[in-house]
Order: sequence, then C-alpha cells, then structure tokens
Amino acid sequence: MIRVEAVSKHFGRPVLRGVDLTVPKGCLYGLIGPGAAGKSVLLKLLAGLEQPDSGRIQIDGQELGQLTELELQDFRKRIGMLFQNNALFDFMTVADNIAFPLRRLFQLAESEIAARVEERLRVVSLPGFGARLPAGLSGGQKKRVGVARATVSGAPIVLYDEPAAGLDPVTSQKIFDLLRAEQRAAGATVIMVSSDLDRLLTVTDRVGMMLGGRLIFDGTTEEARASTDPYVHQFVHGIPEGPL
Repeated sequence: MIRVEAVSKHFGRPVLRGVDLTVPKGCLYGLIGPGAAGKSVLLKLLAGLEQPDSGRIQIDGQELGQLTELELQDFRKRIGMLFQNNALFDFMTVADNIAFPLRRLFQLAESEIAARVEERLRVVSLPGFGARLPAGLSGGQKKRVGVARATVSGAPIVLYDEPAAGLDPVTSQKIFDLLRAEQRAAGATVIMVSSDLDRLLTVTDRVGMMLGGRLIFDGTTEEARASTDPYVHQFVHGIPEGPL
C-alpha cells in the first residue's frame, strides 16, 4: 500500500500543498489534472528521487523519510518508472536501455539479464529490436521500450508519467491496454499520470485529480466520471469552459 500524508514540496514556490493519498496494493491508479498541478513531482517523491519538505510517505510500511541512503538504494529496487520523455539513452541500444536498471541495481549474470530483456521485448511486441538505437524508433516504439525498462525488474510498484504522450489514439490505446495487462499479470501497484483521459479511464481502478498542488478528488473511475465537482466534471469530460 502507498500512503501519502500531508506532503508538501516547494521549488521556490509551492508545488505540493498538504497532499493526502492512499493507493491500495494491486490497484491501477490514474492521477489526472492540468499542467503544473504537481503530478510529476509527486511521482518523483514516491520513487525516492526527491524528498518532501514536510509530511510522510509510507510504502508497504516503510517511511521513506527515515531510510538511510543505503536503505533508499535498496528501496528503489522495488520501483519501476517510466519518465515523461522516456529518458532513453541515445548512445545505448534498445537492449542496453532495458537492461540498465538490472545492471545498476542488481547483481545478475549477463545471461539472466539477456533473457529478461528478450522476454520484455516479446511482451511489448518488439522482438528482434534489441540491437537498434532509439533514434531509429517511432514514438510508440520508444514508449514500448520505456515500458519494458520500467517492468524488467518485476518491481511490485510501477510509476508511469505520461506513457502515451504524443501518440495517435490507436497507438495510445494499445499502450494503455499493454500497461493494464502487465499490471494484472504482475499484480503490481501502479500509479499512472496521463492527459489522455479518454483512454486512461478505460484501464484505471481509481482516479485522483490534482489542482494547484492539492488532491481535490479521490475515488473510483466510475465516481470520477459521475462527479458533480465542477473542476473534476470539466476536466474528466473535456468541457472547454468552466472553473479551470
């Protein structure tokens, strides 16, 4: 279970303002909201890449703020993350990009790493792409490589930041369907930030909406669709005029 309690973060200005959030184990949670609402910053806090200025983050009973640097490094083995811009290394092959977290965080034989990479490439429908460089891939293929890297370690918690950004609707739906299938197969707890609400809401169990650094809504996907809160209603249903 992921539990966020009264978390605030400043970068010269308030970015997160007393956020409270609970994500049950095995849930696929969609985090929505307009730009600069604090969604990506919250993901970085959950991954242990940033520390909150105040408040607490507990993941499976561990309070991140109380971990030593060595303990934090061990904790990161349990987190998979897809960054908003994919964050693929241009100078590395697809296979080396996917293998990067395994080589950095785990002590595994190269034969096992190669086997895991090949298995992930098959799962994301990119068999035989291991020797290619990211520059030769389409946008959708880069996203799939990012998904393969985020899931290659079998982490019980996976964070996705805009997994379908810049993709056409058909490719976007394929990515979301892939992420949902992966989540179900692994039983992972997933938090997904996306602006593609039409497709995001086809795969989520629960949804949270952030606005101005605060979590203003938390509920099931059905509750989000039916919400009468003016901000949530406008954002979920894509109404151009309203309070946002």
